[in-house]
Parts: sequence; structure tokens; C-alpha cells
Amino acid sequence: MASEVWLLPSLSPRFVARPLLTTLPSQTLHSSLRKSPTCLRFRSQHGQSRKLFLLRPRAAEQQGKVQEDEVVDSKILPYCSISKKAEKRSIGEMEQEFLQALQSFYYDNEAIMSNEEFDNLKEELMWEGSSVVMLSSDEQRFLEASMAYVTGNPILSDKEFDELKLRLKQQGSRIVQEGPRCSLRSRKVYSDLTVDYFKMFLLNVPAAVIALTLFFFLDDLTGFEITYLLELPEPFSFIFTWFAALPLIFWLAQAITNFIVKDFLILKGPCPNCGVENVSFFGTILSIPSGGVENTVKCSNCGTAMLYDSRLRLITLPEPSKA
Repeated sequence: MASEVWLLPSLSPRFVARPLLTTLPSQTLHSSLRKSPTCLRFRSQHGQSRKLFLLRPRAAEQQGKVQEDEVVDSKILPYCSISKKAEKRSIGEMEQEFLQALQSFYYDNEAIMSNEEFDNLKEELMWEGSSVVMLSSDEQRFLEASMAYVTGNPILSDKEFDELKLRLKQQGSRIVQEGPRCSLRSRKVYSDLTVDYFKMFLLNVPAAVIALTLFFFLDDLTGFEITYLLELPEPFSFIFTWFAALPLIFWLAQAITNFIVKDFLILKGPCPNCGVENVSFFGTILSIPSGGVENTVKCSNCGTAMLYDSRLRLITLPEPSKA
């Protein structure tokens, strides 16, 4: 046990320390002094009383606190340790180990960890909110191919890698989306395109309003027979609403939209020059094509001309014309 040193102010010879309370055993006094600073009252020979404060150093207190903070539990998994002294790995390191385990098992036919360790690692990544464990087979293959290429052991050819990346772009995968970048080989600046689902949804709103108007107009023409069917007792009203009325409205909205706009696609992406997001429409409006698979868009912020490619889902800056 660490020794404790008590600092007492010097008393004048004419004062004699006489505690007012009954003297306690040393063990009881020592335990009471450890809890909080103690005030003792002394009486002098002339009948005057004075207070004496005993201040305890923090060394023993900190020592006890350190002992209380130590957690020893054999049931804690290696990936779920809560010890402050242990060096907990980052999410990126655990994701890299997870992908390396998959690559070694499926491509090298070797297991670098046991099934229990793999399950613990996967569970920890799920608790941390990592999206690596929720990836599709193509996304996992893409990440494994990228890691293998960096280490100098490619598992896919350049053509297979480009086809896989293009397929993931068309599926809307986020792991293949990159910001503005330049290529040393082609000496061009690129940026990725993504589908603007919100604007595509807004493009269907006018047709949905027209379909609802036609539906209520048909209800009025039939003498509110449709309203009567909607007010039938359960489960008939539920069946009519979800299996007859709503599918009819949806079909009318889709038919109106496809009649006006055909094979439409709205893509958005950051400008490679300034980073401001710009939108481009691809499709046919009333049999008038918008320009095919490529559109030339001028940035709304810096005015830079950009080439939008809907097939490759890329934004490129056109090469400057040579004088």
C-alpha cells in the first residue's frame, strides 16, 4: 500500500492539540481520511479553538482509480475489446483484413483465419456500420481486384476490370464513384456520372396528376360507382384499392410519361474544373432526340464545356482545339 504523507501547519508551542472528539482507532481514522479531506478542531491552553485541515495527496487515489478502470473479461471477443490500453484497429484495417480473407479463400484456396475469427470480424464490421460486408458479389470482386492490382498480383485483365467497373456504374454502385481526376495516359480530366433519381421521379409527377384526374373523372361519369367500391367493407375495399385502383393509376401515369418522353435518363456529376454539380437529360421528347449517348453541357458556375457520356457514365473535358 502506498504511504500517505499528511501536511500539517506548524503549531505554536503555546497551543496544545486536544481533539474534541474521542480518539478513533488508527485503521478507522485512516479509512475516513482516505474518503475526503478531514477537518480537526484543536483547543489551545487559553480556551481558543482552531481548525486544522488535513489534505491527502492524489497518488493513492489515482492508484485506486487505475485499478478500478482495469477490465478483465475472458468472454470479450478480440474484435470487441473495450480495454483502453489495447490498440483497437480502425474500420479500414478490419475491412482490408476481411477482403484479404475472402480473396485468399476464394482465389488462393487458403484460409488465413478460422471460421470463428471470420464470423467475429464480420459481426464487428456490421456493428461498426461498414458497408463492405453488405456488398454484392460484383462489388466484392471489384474491391478484391483493386487490392490485388495494387499489390502487384492482378486477378483480372484490364478488359475484364473495365467491364466490371462499367457494369457496377450502370447498377448505381457507390464503390466505383470517384471525384474529378486526371489520367496520365490519355491526358484527360474525368469525373463520374450518377443517376438523378429525384429529378426522374419529378418527371413522372405531371403524368401521375393527369392519371388521378382521369380516375376521378371516370368516377364522376359512372355516378360515383368507384367511390362505392372503395367504401366496401374489409377485405373487399383493400383488395379493390391495392389490386385494381392503384395499378390502374400507375399504368396510366406510365403510359402518359412514355408517350411524351421515351427512354429518358437524367445524369448528374461534378464539374472537373470547379466541382459544381451539373445535370444532363438523355432521351427523346415527342420523337425529338436529345443528342444520343453524348451531350455537351456548359458548367453553370465556371462555364467550362463538358462532354457527358451516358454509356460510360463519365464526364470529360474536350481537348482544346489546336490553332
